[in-house]
Amino acid sequence: MNQPAKIKHALTTTREGDFAQWYQEVIAEAEMAEESGVRGCMVIKPWGYGIWERIQKLMDEQIKAAGVENCYFPLFIPLSYFAKEAEHVEGFAKEMAVVTHHRLIGDGKGGLVPDPEAKLEEPLIVRPTSETVIGAAMARWVQSWRDLPLLTNQWANVVRWEMRTRMFLRTSEFLWQEGHTAHANRDDAMEETLRALEMYRAFAEGPLAMPVIAGEKPENERFPGAVATYSIEAMMQDGKALQAGTSHYLGTGFASAAGIQYQNKEGQQALCHTTSWGVSTRMIGGVIMTHGDDDGLRVPPQIAPQQIVILPMLRDTDEDEALLAYCEELRKALVKQSALGEPVRVLLDKRPGKATQKRWAWVKKGVPLILEIGGRDAAGGQVSVLRRDRLWREDAKPNFVGQDKDAFLGQATAELEDIQRSLHAEATVRRDAQIVRGVDSLDALAKVYADDQKFPGWVELGWSRPTGAALDAVVAKLKALKLTIRNTPMNAAKPTGTCPFTGEPAVETIYVARAY
Repeated sequence: MNQPAKIKHALTTTREGDFAQWYQEVIAEAEMAEESGVRGCMVIKPWGYGIWERIQKLMDEQIKAAGVENCYFPLFIPLSYFAKEAEHVEGFAKEMAVVTHHRLIGDGKGGLVPDPEAKLEEPLIVRPTSETVIGAAMARWVQSWRDLPLLTNQWANVVRWEMRTRMFLRTSEFLWQEGHTAHANRDDAMEETLRALEMYRAFAEGPLAMPVIAGEKPENERFPGAVATYSIEAMMQDGKALQAGTSHYLGTGFASAAGIQYQNKEGQQALCHTTSWGVSTRMIGGVIMTHGDDDGLRVPPQIAPQQIVILPMLRDTDEDEALLAYCEELRKALVKQSALGEPVRVLLDKRPGKATQKRWAWVKKGVPLILEIGGRDAAGGQVSVLRRDRLWREDAKPNFVGQDKDAFLGQATAELEDIQRSLHAEATVRRDAQIVRGVDSLDALAKVYADDQKFPGWVELGWSRPTGAALDAVVAKLKALKLTIRNTPMNAAKPTGTCPFTGEPAVETIYVARAY
C-alpha cells in the first residue's frame, strides 16, 4: 500500500510541535516585525504595518460613521492628573514609564547622564492610556447639555512597561485607537459602550475573519476605575483565549475626578457619564494565531496589503519583455475590479530572483492569491493560480490551478470573497469544537486542563456571579489552574443547575480559559 505523500512545509517549526516558537517564526518569515534593541519594543516592518494600516482604515471609517471625531492628545501626562484617580493609578502604577529630567549632560567619562539641574518640577508619565488627560480636556469642552454627547477618538501609541513581552501580543509600546466619550446620563453612555463593543465584534468577525464571543468581564477583570467592562474574546489555535478588544462604561468616577460636568436643561450642574473603548496591534497577533498554518501566515483578503501577487517567471532573455507586458495587462485588468467593497489590490513582483523563491516568500506572508506566469502561459492566454488557503494537493505539491486568463478575471473577485468566508468558517468550526460543556465541579474543570491535554480550549460554565471575597476565592482557585474568566456572553440563555465554584444557583454563563 502506497504511503501518502509527505508535505515539506515552509516553516521549520509546526504549531503542534511548539506553538510559541511557531508564532515567532511566522512573524520573522512573513517579515512582519523584528526586535528593536529596546526590550519589549518592536520594529513593525512594511508587511506587518500594511496589515495595521488596513485595520486602521476600515475601523476608522466605522468610528467616524458613528459620529465620533478624531483628535490627538499629548504623549506626556502630568503625574498629578493620575493622582486624581486613585483606583485608575493603582491599576497601571507598575507599568508606567516616568520622565523626570529634560536634559542630559556629559559624565566626564564619555557618557551621558541626566542633568541634576534639569529635573522636572512634576514628573511626566508616558501615556499608558489617556482617560486622565482627555478628561481634563473634556472638563474644558463641556459646559452645557448642548455640548453632549462628546464623542472623540485618537489613533496613537501607548507605553506599558511589560515584564514578559511577545511581539504584537504584549509589548512595552504598542499602537491602538482609544475612543473616549462623555454623555448626559447612564443610558446614553451604556448605549455607546455597547455600540463600540458591537463594532469590535462585527469587525473581528468580518475583516479579520476571526470568530469572537462578546460579553461582560467579571468584576475582578474590569478596567481600573470602570463600572463595567465588556470584551471580545477570540480562541487561538492552541486553545488559549485572546482578549481582542474592550469597551468600558466608566460611570461618573472619572468625571468627578476631572470635573467633567454640565448644566442640564433645568439649570443644575450634573456630572457626565463617560466611556472608553479600544483595540490595538494585538489584533494582528490574533490574526496570526487564528489563521496561520505550518507554511506561515494566511491573511484574510479584507486586511491583506496586497490581495493578489503576480509572479512572472523571468529568465533574463528577450522573452521577458513580452511576459512582463502580459502580466502588466493582467494587473491593470484586476485593479479595475472591486472585491469586498474596495478596488482589488494587486502587486506585480518584478524583482530579480527565481520565481519559486519569491513564491514561497509570498506564501509565508500569506497573500490570498498568487499568480505564477511563465512564457507559455503568456503565449496561450493562461494563468496559474494558487490559493493560499488551499495550498497543497493530495500529492503534496503546490495546488496551482491553470485557468484561461479571461475566465480568471471573471471570477477573481468571487475567489477573494470566498477566501474571506472560508477562513472565518474554518476558524469557527475549530473554536466550537474546542469548547467543553457539562463541567459541574472544580475537579472536573481541573481534569480538562490536565497536563496531557495540549490544546484544551475553553470551558463553558454556569456562574452564580459572586462578588467581593467570594469572587476572590474563586479567582484564587482558577489561578492555581492557570485559568481566568473570559466573559459572560451577551444574550446567552440563562443556564440551569448550580455554579461549580459556589454551589449556588447559576444565573449566567461564563467562559473559562487559559489566555494570552
